[in-house]
Amino acid sequence: MLEALESAGLEAWLVGGWVRDALRGAPCHDVDLCCSGSWQQSKRALEDAGIRVIESGIKFGGITAVALGERIEVTTYRLDGFYRDGRHPESVEYAERVEDDLARRDFTVNAMAWHPVRGLLDLYGGADDLSRGIIRAVGDPRRRFEEDALRMLRAVRFACRLDYIIEPETARALAECAPLLAAVARERVGVELDGILATGRGGDALLRYPELMCEAVPELAVCRGFDQHSRYHAYDVYEHTARVLTVAGELSLCFEDGRTPATAPSSTLMWAALLHDVGKPECFTLDESGNGHFYGHPELGAAMAKRIMHRLALPSELIRDVCLLIRYHDRPLRPERSSLLRMVNLLSAGTDDAARLIELLFDIKRADTLGKAPSCFDYVEDIERMRLQVRALLGAGEAYSLKTLALTGRDLIAAGVAPGPEIGARLGSALDAVIDGKVANETAALLDYLRLR
Repeated sequence: MLEALESAGLEAWLVGGWVRDALRGAPCHDVDLCCSGSWQQSKRALEDAGIRVIESGIKFGGITAVALGERIEVTTYRLDGFYRDGRHPESVEYAERVEDDLARRDFTVNAMAWHPVRGLLDLYGGADDLSRGIIRAVGDPRRRFEEDALRMLRAVRFACRLDYIIEPETARALAECAPLLAAVARERVGVELDGILATGRGGDALLRYPELMCEAVPELAVCRGFDQHSRYHAYDVYEHTARVLTVAGELSLCFEDGRTPATAPSSTLMWAALLHDVGKPECFTLDESGNGHFYGHPELGAAMAKRIMHRLALPSELIRDVCLLIRYHDRPLRPERSSLLRMVNLLSAGTDDAARLIELLFDIKRADTLGKAPSCFDYVEDIERMRLQVRALLGAGEAYSLKTLALTGRDLIAAGVAPGPEIGARLGSALDAVIDGKVANETAALLDYLRLR
């Protein structure tokens, strides 16, 4: 494709993430080309070479070329105009040199170009920053963030994804420019936050860049420095949240090649860890002995999480599951059949995936425990013991909901029960008996228990 452009008399370079990841020795599936021609010239050159072209971003000088099933973005050299909304340039001025195009980019590690003949073009020390594990803005970081405030969250996402640190001057600009994030569409903030959490290093983001993270989720701000006045907690609400996020992320950060996680962390678990205690400050009370209590914080936290996640335009299924985990993350559990099956029942509300959710509930309980005072850590053994018990119960086909009960409304009607409220009451009674171990989850046994045979 690069040859097709240059055969037409244009100049072209590979740029952006492909160059960055190639230098890291990491796989990259997004290929971007930068070209000296206008989008019309690039389109003509590619089509003349038999390559299909989609006019995907012509307002900003971009097209998409499709070859061998791969989509490659091709943009013209450009200079961005004034950013009136703090997100998108009002106009695009085409540039004659690739150097001008690289100068407008966000971070040094993304401001490199490569050509198979001309080699690497690295004007801002991006390769050196890659080798040192640094995210640095191109030029003045304040200007970069004032142009596009979403770049601040992108900086954190890159730092978390690559396990890099943000260079001090760029980090200071993050804190100083954080209020600019208020002008960015909430759904875009949601996408970047989800990307940060998906790295498994959201706890690092909270601790290292609190001003920005609290601007992204303002409800977290009151958690900073909020003393819990509890012997069970060694940290304030905000740092506890960060530590829970870190532990939750470590459950998934199993590296195969030293660079990339083998599996991405569960979005449900990460969002639940981020927001599980967001309701604590509003529920705080202090007893006569000076001990802090947070009665009702799981219920309030679930309601707050629902509002926050809707505001960030996150998927409804994710919101539902996160709110279930938050609502029940602090509910006491006993290593007993009835206690465990009743919890699975609660998690089955509105979903057919209760087996996955109970695993995630144990994950959030484990992370929550390890984010408290060391005196609480022994509870992890109980959590893992209960996890194994639940797996055994579900593996044996034990009922935990009406859907898993070996008795239906039709069975009851066939046995002579009149349609109406009594059907639900009888089914509920049968489910309670199965969960309590009073009767086997078999149709005949359940009918006998209800004295309908």
